Amino acid sequence: MKRIIQLAFVAALINSCGEKTEVENNPPKKDKTSNSTVESMAKRHIESTLGIPATEKYTYKIYKEHLDSDNKIDAIIVVNRKQFALKKASESNRTAKSAETGFLGQYNYVFYYDGGLNKISPDIVVPSSALVELKVAFENITSDAYKDIIIDYRIKGGSFYDFLTVNNHSPERIFQWKHFGNLGSADTYEAFHFEYVEGTVNPRKDILVKKSILQKPTSDVDIYTYVPTLVPTDEVLYRFFYLPEQGKYVTKMK
Repeated sequence: MKRIIQLAFVAALINSCGEKTEVENNPPKKDKTSNSTVESMAKRHIESTLGIPATEKYTYKIYKEHLDSDNKIDAIIVVNRKQFALKKASESNRTAKSAETGFLGQYNYVFYYDGGLNKISPDIVVPSSALVELKVAFENITSDAYKDIIIDYRIKGGSFYDFLTVNNHSPERIFQWKHFGNLGSADTYEAFHFEYVEGTVNPRKDILVKKSILQKPTSDVDIYTYVPTLVPTDEVLYRFFYLPEQGKYVTKMK
């Protein structure tokens, strides 16, 4: 009976997965250059690169921002293939096993649109839960002239951040940290937030990792999709600085 319920749940999820396209378009108004071609290019590029058949329903979202020094509007495109993940698990008789990990796998992708070149990059796979789409934020970290990229993804009972900067027309990861974790564990919740302050070693900003308080759910929740309330504190746990020789953020050993 339990297996029948699980299969019915997956079938309902598959049927609910419709193709959805959204655009976040909030670039600085001073740049009047039109990059509308990213919308017309995105769908075809995604499907040809990932080998997505016409029958598969998936979602993608476009986030626009200045991401390098050429003063052109760039974009991050995130793709989610939840229906494919659920169908693959069902057809391989691994629905229950996959559900235990939140359908963890290679079902979320990032593409970078370079406004100066008018080209979309190859895919960057983000192994994570297929049940949750990637979230994107932008911050001035390595430069005040353009933004860096923060990708938020879910793995089991946690949320993680990948920090990317564009170098030579390609996003590169410069830092990675947990946002919150251990949902579903009785007393081991943990959460963090980040601040970007004047650099101590070079002009790039330092990253402060500060403690947050995760408010415990008052009832049973789906740990793979639940977004908890986090209360930030001023307690600094770690300070990271950018090391050009390694192309990433590091911290001094205590």
